[in-house]
Amino acid sequence: MSARPARSLGRVLEDFGHTLLDLVYGDPEAAGEIGGVGIHDPYDEQHYPEHAIVLGVGVHEAAEIARLLRGLAALGATALVVRGPVADDDELEHVVDETGVALLALTRGASWAQLAAMLRTLLAEGDVGEAEEQTLGGVPSGDLFALANAIATLLDAPVTIEDRRSRILAFSGRQDEADTARVESILARQVPERYLRLHEEHGVFKELYLSEGLVHVPAPTFGDEVALPRVAVAVRAGDEYLGSVWAALRKPLTEERERALLESAKLVALHMLRLRAGTDAENRLRADLVTTALEGGAGAVEALGRLGLVDEPTLVMAMGLAPDQGEDHAHVTAERQRLTGALSVHLTAVQPRSAVALLGDVAYALFPVPGDTAQARERALDVASNFLRRTGGRAGVVIGIGSVADEPAALPRSRANADRALRVLLSGRAAQRVASIADVYVDALLIEMRDLALAHRDELSGPLARLVAYDAKHNAHLVETLRAWLDAFGDVITASASVFVHPNTFRYRIRRVAEVGEMDLRDPAARFAAMVQLRLLGPGAGPRRGTHDGGGTGTDGSDPTAASTG
Repeated sequence: MSARPARSLGRVLEDFGHTLLDLVYGDPEAAGEIGGVGIHDPYDEQHYPEHAIVLGVGVHEAAEIARLLRGLAALGATALVVRGPVADDDELEHVVDETGVALLALTRGASWAQLAAMLRTLLAEGDVGEAEEQTLGGVPSGDLFALANAIATLLDAPVTIEDRRSRILAFSGRQDEADTARVESILARQVPERYLRLHEEHGVFKELYLSEGLVHVPAPTFGDEVALPRVAVAVRAGDEYLGSVWAALRKPLTEERERALLESAKLVALHMLRLRAGTDAENRLRADLVTTALEGGAGAVEALGRLGLVDEPTLVMAMGLAPDQGEDHAHVTAERQRLTGALSVHLTAVQPRSAVALLGDVAYALFPVPGDTAQARERALDVASNFLRRTGGRAGVVIGIGSVADEPAALPRSRANADRALRVLLSGRAAQRVASIADVYVDALLIEMRDLALAHRDELSGPLARLVAYDAKHNAHLVETLRAWLDAFGDVITASASVFVHPNTFRYRIRRVAEVGEMDLRDPAARFAAMVQLRLLGPGAGPRRGTHDGGGTGTDGSDPTAASTG
């Protein structure tokens, strides 16, 4: 087990070295504690956690790396990671010595997203508040990487700790002593699909779920691919299956080492439970802080301070999920939680000081937006749209974006506006899946006016009430005709096509609308009153996609009320 602190650069290199990261230049022992993970974006103002390890995605040329190193030194960063291999360069070595910012190389084929996720796991980034370090079995509580290294030392074999879905939670050093399948698993943070299928076919997972002992897995054969045999043990808490520990073996384990692996599984269970409990507590605390900040009361400033969002313009995003018919409540709840976690990871990668919490049925995000209001709104729209594209287009997921809050007291208004935009999107009154309140302001007003009318128990009156009554008595279509004519700006040809009737028939119906409704369709006030009532209280009330509010004479220049009956 490593004696280095989990947040030190030396510990990162010890755990990820050769498999994911290589030190190019710099002294990892001279670097202080790493404060978090940042992602370099040349097109945005940079805000990193203090003493950050920065991922230089897309940075390749030596001159570009040197400029970035100097810029990161001014921001207090600890290390820069670029895609390897990095050619030997005396100038780069000089810049690293000058700035004190270490330069690391990410292994070819490794994913930036997986590196960011594993770094955050190792560094436990996102802890809110202070907590005393605890140990379980001599290993810092929840530090699965340290535990994997300890087990690997006992077994003299590289080890991975996996969850119930065969995703890699942590791995030990010496993975280069294993095989290509193990390295591939770590780079993807997931056991390759071909091995999962093979284990399923041979009953490995079934045996693992049912057995209290070790499960020995012979070396699989895939063409010329050479793989080592494995030994695995289930990790359980009572009857709950939490995951498993896997060791790649170049020689069989002795009886003593087999007992050590069995005992280690019990310790892994304690750490996984502790990690889960800590995550649950952190999520509850973060939700409390986000709620306090959104309320904008006396505690808002303190809450924003603990979230790292003081003195910075911020806007609120509200993500909602419209459940499909037939989906049970438990499934919808789990989906909301999954999407909230995904949104948190996405926003943190873009803006490290973002904070996300699921409050009831809505996930709220506090998103820092330096710059002017128009640019901030466009930036938020782009980030939210990109998130929905990456989630695979899950139907029913929409995001409303509130106004920019320049001070904590303005956050409640931003949340209210985000809620208003979200409600419009969930109602289906807008074609897009992401919208700011500025984009859907009129639709939001119409929804609120309808709420007010319903609260007052308002009923249809005047011309529209007469038309509705006439349609009900005579099985006519006068309300439909009026709506189509108003939506088409009085264009009889367009309006008649929309309701699939002959233009002359439509002209006759419009004349009947004027007669039965006792309304003058040439009067702008009468047209406006009809439009409002149709939107708020009429049959099928509510704005419709792809329509235009308006009115006037027909675009062919005719007076529809004087049209021939045909």
